[in-house]
Amino acid sequence: MKVTLLMAMTLDGKIGKSHDHFPDWTGKADKTLFVRLTKKAGVIIMGSKTFDTIGRPLPNRKNIILTRDKHRKSEWENLIFTDETPEKILDNLEKEGFSEVILAGGALVNALFAEENLIDEIVVTISPKIFGSGLSLFTEEISMELELREVERLNQNAVCLKYNVLK
Repeated sequence: MKVTLLMAMTLDGKIGKSHDHFPDWTGKADKTLFVRLTKKAGVIIMGSKTFDTIGRPLPNRKNIILTRDKHRKSEWENLIFTDETPEKILDNLEKEGFSEVILAGGALVNALFAEENLIDEIVVTISPKIFGSGLSLFTEEISMELELREVERLNQNAVCLKYNVLK
């Protein structure tokens, strides 16, 4: 199972100003890339705070939301709330026939997958913004060796960096 961490960040390395910061700052080119890659994978994993900022499941994709709140129930067919471990989630997805998954944050969920060495690829869009403070890519101290695979200019001001995680 290929796990791709897909995030937009500012030039100063922030993925948001706060946990409830709506991701409308990333720009059209980033959103187009996000939709293309998540629809290709067919499944997206995110934390409950990230999901709550969006407010609804993303269409034409299976949405898996990590939460510790066992009372959360889905009213949508393509949305699942779970407190399972990252490894168990990936095992279940593989049994369902998925071969790729997009990890879409937030920082805590990113760290859970990174700590278990489950991330294979990191795709980061650098948006022409600076927040000065805010959320980093991970909540914990993480050590990863990366290999730059591709640099793509998305528009006049944004670039996409694609890295393989060396294991």
